[in-house]
Amino acid sequence: MDTRFAISQYPDAKALNDELNALIKKPIYSIAPEALKAYEDEYYGKKCQKSKAMIEEAKSVIPGGVQHNLAFNYPFPLVFTKAEGAKLYDIDGNEYYDLLQAGGPTVLGSNDPVVREAVIDLLNTCGPSTGLFHEYEYKLGKKIADSVPSVDMFRMLGSGTEACMCAVRVARLATKKKNILKMGGAYHGWSDQLAWGMRVPGTKNLQSRGVPMFVFKHTQEFFPGDLEDLEKKLWLNKFNGGTAGVFIEPIGPESATRPVSEEFVKGVETLCRKYGALLICDEVVSGFRIGMAGAQGYYGIDPDLTIFGKVIAGGYPGAGGVAGHRDVMKHLGAGLDSSGKKVKKAMCGGTMAATPISSIAGYTAICEIEKRNACQVAGQRADQLVKGINESIARYNLPFVCYNIGSVCHLHTVATMQYAIDWGKLWQVPKILDETGLRQKEMEHMGAAYMAEGIVTLAGSRLYTSAAYTPEMIDDVIGRFDKVLSQCEKLEIVKKK
Repeated sequence: MDTRFAISQYPDAKALNDELNALIKKPIYSIAPEALKAYEDEYYGKKCQKSKAMIEEAKSVIPGGVQHNLAFNYPFPLVFTKAEGAKLYDIDGNEYYDLLQAGGPTVLGSNDPVVREAVIDLLNTCGPSTGLFHEYEYKLGKKIADSVPSVDMFRMLGSGTEACMCAVRVARLATKKKNILKMGGAYHGWSDQLAWGMRVPGTKNLQSRGVPMFVFKHTQEFFPGDLEDLEKKLWLNKFNGGTAGVFIEPIGPESATRPVSEEFVKGVETLCRKYGALLICDEVVSGFRIGMAGAQGYYGIDPDLTIFGKVIAGGYPGAGGVAGHRDVMKHLGAGLDSSGKKVKKAMCGGTMAATPISSIAGYTAICEIEKRNACQVAGQRADQLVKGINESIARYNLPFVCYNIGSVCHLHTVATMQYAIDWGKLWQVPKILDETGLRQKEMEHMGAAYMAEGIVTLAGSRLYTSAAYTPEMIDDVIGRFDKVLSQCEKLEIVKKK
């Protein structure tokens, strides 16, 4: 097992949560209104005219004008036409540093030439898909199993959402139990059953419009970082169908937006063993980014099932899969098990899963990540970035919180997801929803300012580094963040009564 990890020093989760809890009690600091107006007029108004025109035209055939949630940006989405290494380029010819990295999977950087050449060669011989078995399906599965100790077998699917759906079914078959527990605030795709308690702990179905309440009969959430809350719910479930599986994002919900401690992660594993529930690690972001063995390798835990996402196809389509122990994964195979017994098979499909193009892209990307020590390199660049941003935060006496877990970085200016809803205090719910709405708006304004300075982020608060960055590039990025932070101030916001 490759033991080089992106994490140089694990942050103090309690101290960070204390800082974030303090941040949401303070007045909102954000980009000054006059500075935002200048960006809107001078940058978006003058330098992004082709993007604006295309988005307006696209709205006639695409709801909202774009197909991807990550593309919704203030004041309007930009149209990107080129990706290369650490850089992105829009239709107007503007250049940007890419700290979105397609939502996390491009650990090598965007459009890596080695991966691209492997894909082009395959297209010249096989084509993107045949609907039949291809040798790289095996090579990819073998590479994942060789890299991640908990993985005996791997089943590729079309997305992380599909993989999470599949894991629920497998867990119920393997344990003969009903309930699924997940960390509040964590995102495990947009399937009906797992669209519960998303983004903000305690939200239950408030973020799940269009999903009927009865679907969540056997889905529950526990508070991130709280082992007592988890055990209480595991114990209660013993009298109501048991717990089939516990889903966690090992680095913390929403890719460590709310950090958790190493002790907590190991404690979740202990409780799963105590109550006979499968431990299901969602490594859609952390897999092959924290290290070749994922975040689970760093923590030293042994999940029964692991969810993989975009990186499994190297950033190409067909980007998801579920992997795990042989005795659990047998429920995804046809026919008899090794002992000759008939095994119940989980309903699982995916005509365009494990296509030749996604399999060769994923295999090549993972091999290159290992060869170039990309996880550790990207983590070192993140350490440099966070150090520089924190110096700017201190320089301008801002209440912001910036940290990283490996190459997953967070710059909290409003800490929208640090809120939690206590349903025992119903009168607080409208106030919390109003407050998170205000803060979400300012997070979008900050994201617009970063973009105008040539930095693409995820929702103005999450930043992914890649091995394509050099120390000199990161210094340039720090300078651009510094310019935005120098224009931040306490806002006078009139709240609704």
